[in-house]
Amino acid sequence: MPELFAMLKVALTGGLASGKSFVGKTLESLGCFLIQADKLGHEVLLPGAEAYQAVIDAFGGAILDKEGFIQRKLLAAEVFQNPERLTLLNRLVHPLVRERAEQMLNAFSEREPGGIAIVEAAIHIETGGYRHYDKLLLAWCPLEEQVSRAMHRDQSTREEVMARLSHQMSLEEKRLYADYVVDTSGTKDETVRQTKRIYEELRRIAV
Repeated sequence: MPELFAMLKVALTGGLASGKSFVGKTLESLGCFLIQADKLGHEVLLPGAEAYQAVIDAFGGAILDKEGFIQRKLLAAEVFQNPERLTLLNRLVHPLVRERAEQMLNAFSEREPGGIAIVEAAIHIETGGYRHYDKLLLAWCPLEEQVSRAMHRDQSTREEVMARLSHQMSLEEKRLYADYVVDTSGTKDETVRQTKRIYEELRRIAV
């Protein structure tokens, strides 16, 4: 009987400026199939895409630029301090993102049944979606490191960053759910070394 293989599905999560995208790109460079939920979220909001018209109907034409593209920063500013509006936006966008991700996972599974698929998303734990994956990987760093990185990256004030973090589950809480943790507070080389060790473990599980 031929040996059977099953695609390994790994949920990669973190928080604001925690380094999860760097970890995801490192895993991709090692041969994993990477899906970035945030990128899919951008795509479903493009003109003619699945969520485009529904979001305009819900939030109005003022969120469009001159070319008809949804200005995500304006949209984010509208929902940031309004939980009800944020819930509405999530209801319009998240199911479509999940649908795209599932299609991509199914196609990858057919191409590489023994492969490793990484789905990077900030809210795997909050939505309960992590339960549908084989393993959960967390990109972690201390709170002050998150704040410093976000201030530098986004040109934000400390108050703005702390306000955003107040709406997220802390990395310490997320750590309780994780099968693997990459501490991204050191150098990039150190983060890569940790990620490679986890990849080797995932590779053993996958085969």
